[in-house]
Amino acid sequence: MLRVVLTWSCLTAVCLLCQDVADAQHVHTNRPRGKTLLPLPKARDVWHFAVFGDRTGGRPEGIEVLRQAVADTNLLDPDLVMTVGDLVQGYNTTESWLEQTREFKESMDKLRMPWFPVAGNHDIYWRGANRPEGEHETNYERHFGPLWYWFPHKDAAFVVLYTDEGDANTGKKDFTRRGYDDMTAEQLAWLRKTLEETKSYRHVFVFLHHPRWRKNYHGNWNEVHSELERPGNVKAVFAGHIHRARYSGSKDGIEYFVLATTGGAKSHEAPRAGWLHHFDVVTVRNDGIQVAAVPVGQVVDPRSLTDDALAEIDRLMGDKSVVRSTSRLAISADGGVESKLAVELKNPSQHPIELTVEFTAGMDGWMVQPDHMHARLAPGQKRTFEMACRRGGEPWSGPVPRLAYQVDVLTSTQRISLPERHRSISFDLTSVADSFWLPRNRALRLDGENSCVAVRSKVASPPQGAFTLEGWVRGNDFRGRRPFLAKSENSEYYIFVTDGVPTFGVHLGGKYIEAAAGKLILQTKRWYHIAGVFDGSEVRLYVDGRAVAVAEAPGKRKLNKLPLFIGADPNGNGNPVNHLNGWIDEVRLSTGARYRADFEPRSRSKPDAATLLLFHFDHDLGPFALDHSGSAAHSVRMGNAQSSTRPK
Repeated sequence: MLRVVLTWSCLTAVCLLCQDVADAQHVHTNRPRGKTLLPLPKARDVWHFAVFGDRTGGRPEGIEVLRQAVADTNLLDPDLVMTVGDLVQGYNTTESWLEQTREFKESMDKLRMPWFPVAGNHDIYWRGANRPEGEHETNYERHFGPLWYWFPHKDAAFVVLYTDEGDANTGKKDFTRRGYDDMTAEQLAWLRKTLEETKSYRHVFVFLHHPRWRKNYHGNWNEVHSELERPGNVKAVFAGHIHRARYSGSKDGIEYFVLATTGGAKSHEAPRAGWLHHFDVVTVRNDGIQVAAVPVGQVVDPRSLTDDALAEIDRLMGDKSVVRSTSRLAISADGGVESKLAVELKNPSQHPIELTVEFTAGMDGWMVQPDHMHARLAPGQKRTFEMACRRGGEPWSGPVPRLAYQVDVLTSTQRISLPERHRSISFDLTSVADSFWLPRNRALRLDGENSCVAVRSKVASPPQGAFTLEGWVRGNDFRGRRPFLAKSENSEYYIFVTDGVPTFGVHLGGKYIEAAAGKLILQTKRWYHIAGVFDGSEVRLYVDGRAVAVAEAPGKRKLNKLPLFIGADPNGNGNPVNHLNGWIDEVRLSTGARYRADFEPRSRSKPDAATLLLFHFDHDLGPFALDHSGSAAHSVRMGNAQSSTRPK
């Protein structure tokens, strides 16, 4: 019988050792109340590899997507990179095939880790005279590697299969034909031998081009799957070809993944639906794997986000010279357009940029050629192009056309995609001047939800000193905060009819000075003329030509760059809120104090030297409300705002 005798010192040492082990398994703190147990990370070996999708079948610019994927992958630093085939465009003869191979390998060789090829139909199929036996198989094996092979890494084996062997008897290749998608006896025998050789590995991963397990193939994949299932350590199979990411589930413990593309065709249309440029990152642990699809261009190098780099990006985003129209679209009196729009592109940054510019006007009868433009500009470079714009004279209810543009900044390490921006287009409406002299008894109808008219700030901000703001209003509902005419936001001026109480306010001397008709409550379904006058010393409010409120008004008016909204109130971002439900007519903004005593309001105003803005709302021209003043500040109707027959 063996007896173990432990001295006190030995017991103490054992206890201290146990305590050290216990301490090592928990977080360390000197906080007296920090006793909450926090779980530590898994103390297991973990490593990663990446898988690239198809490169081919799309535009030549797809090689840039591949290069970006290489840059992204270098930041993630996996152990190795696999592909799933279609490395070159192929379907050609040797000379062009070799040129495409050089381009692909030059891009991939910038990876900081080894990469491994898989042969796809684009890599193998020949087009042209003198087709050799096996088509491009000899070229492929000479310049890329074996058509099928395996290699070990850590506790895993990587098995590459070839899915374009073609007809076993004739050697003809056509993956669309029944009988051409069997794995040959030669390759199948090699696979059996390989799986026997690799059965001691914890993980086996398989890579091929065609997803032979899908129902549109008719070959012997069931037999292949049986071979993969037998050893019990094949964890996943990766394929490509169909240019759409798809997970086919797990069968007998083997997961089946199809990648979309890494530069190929179609894969940019709906990323969340599987059409995306991406690469997969596979995390390998002892107890299994995790697979994540990483969209190309989404991996950011934090070391690139320096103060200087970000300052330059900010300048580029705020620079209005990047895209601008340098001509005006002429609109005829019936709303028709037959004009050319000149667009200037400029790169004010220190990096090359890529620009995509698009004419956006909805589907409201516009024909534009070209409707979009792609350009790459070196630092400081300018470029101009023209868009031929045409539209018939039918009614125009769509939005105001704009130029939408998106900028990619090409730094030495990555592509930085900036948010889409918009630039307004200038219009020449001189042909409609005569229509102002033809009254039509119409007014602006507003629905109280999202309708109003937006007048740009530059023409809606009168010079410092006296000014007059006036118009007619007929409310369907005055309850709540209801702006009539407003350029407010802790600055400028407004007329509100909140809860039926007319109020004129001007921001003077650091605060709003208001003239409010507290005892006068406007009735619905009735027209009122409301005028606000600031004469330099006081603000006065007139309702139907009668002075109803006055307040002393010393100080200087605080200005802003927000629009004047007719029928709404601007928020801090210049967007309309708190819309009016009702009708508005004959809005006028003037310099000077037009009214110093009671007066008889006119149903229709005429422009004079003091008139800054004058909207009759008698005529719609597309989405514009026409300005009869010398400013010609034809403004945009928003939402459902429209000119309609004026109710009594």
